[in-house]
Amino acid sequence: MTRLISLITARYNWRTDELSMGQREMASLWGVGERTAKREVKRWLTSGLLLCRRAGVRGRVASYRLNFMRICEMTSPFWSLVGTDFAARMSHHIPAENRVIRLDAHRVERPTVKVTGWESVRDQLAALFPAQFEAWIAPLVARNEGDFLFLEAKSGFAAEYVKTHFGRDILDAFAASENAPSRIVIRGPDARGGLASIDR
Repeated sequence: MTRLISLITARYNWRTDELSMGQREMASLWGVGERTAKREVKRWLTSGLLLCRRAGVRGRVASYRLNFMRICEMTSPFWSLVGTDFAARMSHHIPAENRVIRLDAHRVERPTVKVTGWESVRDQLAALFPAQFEAWIAPLVARNEGDFLFLEAKSGFAAEYVKTHFGRDILDAFAASENAPSRIVIRGPDARGGLASIDR
């Protein structure tokens, strides 16, 4: 973990939310061989700590992004060791049963139209946010237009709520799949109002 922290400290671009660094440079920073650097990166990707935004090719290094959802999940048992105030602040970043805002109580059926990659992402979100899923994620109607994915909520308010509270998680779930769209747009029934988009 110390090696990951050193990369974040030295090279993480918080403005663009990415780490662009070749394994040779990582190895040099850590004082190890390239094979060790390759194993470390593979371990982080496998554990979900890092997500690959862009694979490395000749002449261009790979680009990665921290998976904050996974980091919160892995570290939450230890927040209280830092302090009760820290644990209280961090609890706002994970789902809590007593903070759920529901639009309605009835179960919403899944859309019949299948959208590439969305079913898998829905399943991940259902497992991560069981209390919020039926009220906010399940009602979303998804459709593809080229490389774009449109997620339509029942209202402009619902679209903004989903983008604010689940946008990062939706983006991270797609980034870890092979069917990531180039852009995700979350909006209400009226596309002219409350348009919210997330770019990879």
